[in-house]
Formats: sequence, C-alpha cells, structure tokens
Amino acid sequence: MIRKHPLTEEFPEFENKILEFKVDNEHFKNLFEAYDEVDHEIYRIESDAEPASDETANQLRIKRLHLKDEIYRFLKQN
Repeated sequence: MIRKHPLTEEFPEFENKILEFKVDNEHFKNLFEAYDEVDHEIYRIESDAEPASDETANQLRIKRLHLKDEIYRFLKQN
C-alpha cells in the first residue's frame, strides 16, 4: 500500500512537541515543511501521479531520511 509518512506517525512519542514546535519554532517549522514537501513528492511518484526516474525517487527518499534524522535530533534535544 502506498501511503504518506506524516511525522506524527513516524514519531508518535513526540506528537505534542511536533504540534507545538511547528507553530512556535521557525527552524522546526522549516524542517517540517521541507519534510512534508519531499514526502508529498515521493507519494505522488509512488502513486504514479507524477512520472520520475528511479534515481530521482531514490534521491528524494534519501533527502526525506536526512530530514527525518535532523527532525529526530531536534526533537530529542528540545
């Protein structure tokens, strides 16, 4: 099944922090929006709504993973 990967599902233990920081912290808001945008692009490619090469899809998955790692570090430190 093709689905999106929202941060509140990826990090359910940080759901309250995610909701708070995306409103109150500009850096986190930027990370959140970048992650959401990349996740949406991947979803469109995987659901065949937008054509893309395998290389492009893989680069986007790597970018999403790096953003997810950075978000996780931010959430753990704050």
